[in-house]
Amino acid sequence: MIGSYVKTSGRNLMRNKLFSFINILGLAISMSVGLLLIAFVLDLRSYDRFHQNGERIYRITNVLTSNSEENGKFATTSVKTGQLIREKVNGIEEVTIMRNNFSGDAKVGDNVLPITGFWAEPSLFRVFTFPMMEGNPATALKDPYSVVLTETAARKLFGNQAALGKAITVDTLVYQVTGIMKDVPFFSHISFEALVSLSTAEQTHKGDKHFADWTNMWSNSVYILPSENADMAAIRSQLGALAREENLAEENTSIQLELLPLYNIVVGESLRQSEGGPGFAGPHMPPIVLWILGGLAFVVILSACFNYTNLSIARAMRRIREIGLRKAIGAGKSQVRLQFLAEAVMISLAALLLSFLLFLALRPLLINMAPEMQRTVKLDLTPAMVVAFIVFSVAVGVVAGFMPAIFFSKISPINAFGNVASVKMFKYLTLRRALVVLQYTVTLIFITTTAVGYVQYKNILAFDLGFSTTNILNINMQDNKPDAMLKELREMPEVTALSRSLITTGVGNAWGGNMKYKDSRDSALVMTNHVDENYLPLHDYKLIAGGNFIARPATAEAVGEVIVNQQVVKRFNIGSGNPEKAIGEEITLNGRKLTIVGVMQDFHYGKVENLIGPVAFTFWTPGDRAIISAKIQSADMPGTLAKIESTWKKIDRVHPFMAEFYDEEIEEAYSEFSTMIKIIGFLSFLAISIASMGLFGMVVFTTETRLKEIGIRKVMGASAGNLIFLLSRGFLFLLSVSALIALPATYLFFRTVVLPHFPYHTPVQVTELTVGLLAVLLIAFMMIGSQTLKAARSNPVAVLKSE
Repeated sequence: MIGSYVKTSGRNLMRNKLFSFINILGLAISMSVGLLLIAFVLDLRSYDRFHQNGERIYRITNVLTSNSEENGKFATTSVKTGQLIREKVNGIEEVTIMRNNFSGDAKVGDNVLPITGFWAEPSLFRVFTFPMMEGNPATALKDPYSVVLTETAARKLFGNQAALGKAITVDTLVYQVTGIMKDVPFFSHISFEALVSLSTAEQTHKGDKHFADWTNMWSNSVYILPSENADMAAIRSQLGALAREENLAEENTSIQLELLPLYNIVVGESLRQSEGGPGFAGPHMPPIVLWILGGLAFVVILSACFNYTNLSIARAMRRIREIGLRKAIGAGKSQVRLQFLAEAVMISLAALLLSFLLFLALRPLLINMAPEMQRTVKLDLTPAMVVAFIVFSVAVGVVAGFMPAIFFSKISPINAFGNVASVKMFKYLTLRRALVVLQYTVTLIFITTTAVGYVQYKNILAFDLGFSTTNILNINMQDNKPDAMLKELREMPEVTALSRSLITTGVGNAWGGNMKYKDSRDSALVMTNHVDENYLPLHDYKLIAGGNFIARPATAEAVGEVIVNQQVVKRFNIGSGNPEKAIGEEITLNGRKLTIVGVMQDFHYGKVENLIGPVAFTFWTPGDRAIISAKIQSADMPGTLAKIESTWKKIDRVHPFMAEFYDEEIEEAYSEFSTMIKIIGFLSFLAISIASMGLFGMVVFTTETRLKEIGIRKVMGASAGNLIFLLSRGFLFLLSVSALIALPATYLFFRTVVLPHFPYHTPVQVTELTVGLLAVLLIAFMMIGSQTLKAARSNPVAVLKSE
């Protein structure tokens, strides 16, 4: 029976080459999107699966409630949390504490290597599966100033020489190499080149009385390994009791402890990372993003399945005798259904071969779409991926063939030569019309979303931030003192102005502190930056009261002046809200009293989706890290950049030159938005291509069923233009219905869902909505016109000779 289905399906495919080609191509195009999504999800689900006890590992998360604006759920916690869990919580087999931000230049003789990692405990090797190649994992991270290197880091520092037991110098401290471990796998949410004993951090922070505070939760992470068959409800109850006890000592701060399974870190709830940094937080993908991408891919695949249904119905007139004959000799509905499902699965498997080639071509484009993609996924082919592709292909075949199978199985032998195009989906709407409306509604939504999103994205990039970014090159000094670089840059005629700052604003970076006015207990989080006297004029910040910094302090302790924006004056009602009267007033920032010497016009410190808030600039001092901003006027920008890079290499031969133009940094800051626009734009192209092929099938169906009518009308004197209008008006009506649904839906989606996240957005214009409609109408008219014109030009004698 199965062999018969396969043979019959193969003959039908070969007999109808055009329709088979359209079906296979449409399914292949849409399935390539599905293959990319499957590979993407499988990669994300591969994270941390190499740990032997991965299903039992949990990370402690902190839920912070305080009177500041830093409230929320954090991936970080305090060192004290880990210590208390180890001492007081029952049912825990192991606890390990990690501290972030270990970095520096590791030196071995003349060899220097920038290195990053964590401070960690010996228990790390008992919780996680990081195989040690040399050294004892039980003691390697026990003593102060001990370091474990990855295999690659050890080879870079020591070459082919033995590294175990040797010394390396990081900054001014000397560490002993006590272990060499295998490189951290790509699919690990934590990545590092070195692990330093946590006891080292305890030694270096001896003078810091807040190091082990309950509320010092910004740079640490705690993982636990519960005992096998542990009562997780009891452990959560103990964590709650522990938190309540510690919170009693805090006046305005409350911290709750929660458990996050290891496998839910990469694909799971979005948590704030504070000072964690990318190496600490690792890649992360909110489930909602996967659902959105999955939904978009499903819609594109469903569109191709609609094509299959439409084309199958279009072929009904040719296959009706086959169905009637099968039923007449005893075939039941189930046999007919299986026949058409087998045919659909065969087409889907044939499409899988083509879609796999498309997958290989599209894979590098997806990976290179954004830097985050390169750090997150590989999309390499694995056995599990191959199986998933085949299962997916069969499932698509079943979905595509389901409606035709039901449709044809209902045809009775008696009515086999009747009108089979009138299967009703609703009372007044036939199945094929419903599919056309639905398909083109989705296509229009895709295209208009792309058009509106692209315009909004370009408007964001061109948005007036309140300061100048044109031709400004930001150079990250990477902990080098900026004096030597500034001296070299001043001698270049292309460099017209220079300044120093702590961070780059307007791209999502943040540095803040608590501010109070006079002796009031009212405080607020204020974003800050440390800048020199050249920063404001170089970036064209507008001072509406007062002036630039007057003093030039050499240490942070000597800083006594501050320049604030209008929001600070309004927030604390300084000088009754009058910027002029605010000059000379005293505020307290992070416990230090400062005098206001200038008030700036409000500007965008963060991204455009953030409301403008209070901002304060204090003076940059040599103890701060430095970003050099260089204003460049040059007819040969690549040549000027090469000259600046060669200057950098004379100053620092270890670290790569890290410099970007301000406008490029702003563009990168919105890379997630641009990536989403590219993905939706790509899906729009696929959707309109598939929909056009589906429309082509429906036009073929219409012309096939109305050839005799066309012949009669021509005999009666109808012109080619009249016939084109007659045959196309039904399709144009359906497209109009689609437009009436899609355009308002897209407008409401942006107005109520997307744009509220961007308080400074521009309104959606009519032209942005209609450009997609015009494109679809043009393509549809070409599709309809080509076939109807062909039918209209046919010889009526050839059509009506059998009548």
